[in-house]
Amino acid sequence: MTKRRFFRYFAVFVGVSSLIVTSVAPVRSEPTVSAVRLGVHAAKTRVVIELSERVGFHIFPLTAPYRLVIDLPAMNWRAKPRLDFLRTGLVSGLRYGLFSSTASRIVLDLNMPARVKKSFILPPAGGKPYRLVVDIVETGHDRMVASEQKRRHVAKSVVPLAREILPRPPAPGFLPGPPGRKPNPLSAHERVVVIDPGHGGVDPGAVTHNGIFEKHVVLAAAKVFKKRLERSGRYKVFLTRDSDVFVRLRDRIAFARSKNAELFVSLHADAIKSKKVRGMSVYTLSERASDKEAAALAEKENKSDLIAGIDLSTNSREVTDILIDLAQRDAMNKSSRFAGVLVGKLSGVGRLLPNSHRFAGFAVLKAPDVPSVLVELGFLSNQRDARALLSGTHRIKVADALYRAVDEYFNPVEKVGRY
Repeated sequence: MTKRRFFRYFAVFVGVSSLIVTSVAPVRSEPTVSAVRLGVHAAKTRVVIELSERVGFHIFPLTAPYRLVIDLPAMNWRAKPRLDFLRTGLVSGLRYGLFSSTASRIVLDLNMPARVKKSFILPPAGGKPYRLVVDIVETGHDRMVASEQKRRHVAKSVVPLAREILPRPPAPGFLPGPPGRKPNPLSAHERVVVIDPGHGGVDPGAVTHNGIFEKHVVLAAAKVFKKRLERSGRYKVFLTRDSDVFVRLRDRIAFARSKNAELFVSLHADAIKSKKVRGMSVYTLSERASDKEAAALAEKENKSDLIAGIDLSTNSREVTDILIDLAQRDAMNKSSRFAGVLVGKLSGVGRLLPNSHRFAGFAVLKAPDVPSVLVELGFLSNQRDARALLSGTHRIKVADALYRAVDEYFNPVEKVGRY
């Protein structure tokens, strides 16, 4: 092996190691999931979850699209990612992870309407641990819809297993105006920045060819960015999540508003079919997407709640169709100004996509009074971008570019004082 090749492999190893150290939460004392297996049989599809101990569980259906959701207590997830998932039988997709600080979730995407024929926990035997077994069989659409509606009625009188990770502001906290905001107790010299590491928990986001998830990559980048801002002493910085846990899109918005955020930066790393496309980009909110690619990306990111098994049918109109009023348009103008500064700073770090500042209808950017941007740090589907995103050195360079952009954005305002 040549010296050049040795150092290249060593750099990748160090990057992966630092990513794992930065992004994986400390070992919990909760029960452990060691494996999730799927078996396709003639008359059923069987899901087996290996557990360190007996736990309670709750299974319910969701339609549009068809899904089955298995809720568990908070668990240590040591099961390997299912990248080689065999999409046959009733199940077309499988994902799992923390849903909140107190609950875990497994979401099964279905090819057709299905129901749980039986579910049970087997005690340890033959060298195997506890196993939660779920047998799924085909059913009719009407029967699945009826089962979903019945579950909603029951849920109103039962304390749900999965508690919300973030408190909700009083209604109408998501509308423009005072509700959801509170007086800022910070000193006049501290600006409030909220960093939003995309995805998390049961929603893994994009994935590299060797099984590294976007949710870990962007959390590692967010933590480096947070430290860089705090080191200056000029910013009060909050993360929408600081561990591998799922946070709903509307809760990310509510969290930013509850902290009186003056800037909201959401970090992501995309993956597409073409492995040749690479480069960073910055997105701001617009009623019209700047191109088809921007529209497709926004549609994919806006499905985060659906991916995590959230029932979207009960959302209020204020959440699903947020009014873009004058206050939001002002925030959108500020967002665009920050995006322009940010593109300039990132150009010195690595390759940018053509037309680097793009526009689309991202749900996570719809806080009506908080300037917000979504930064795509690169493509995990591209080998060079993925290698850079796993590099601790590259994360520091990106964090420094983000920091300098934040400084330049706030600098004109600082000259005339707070407003």
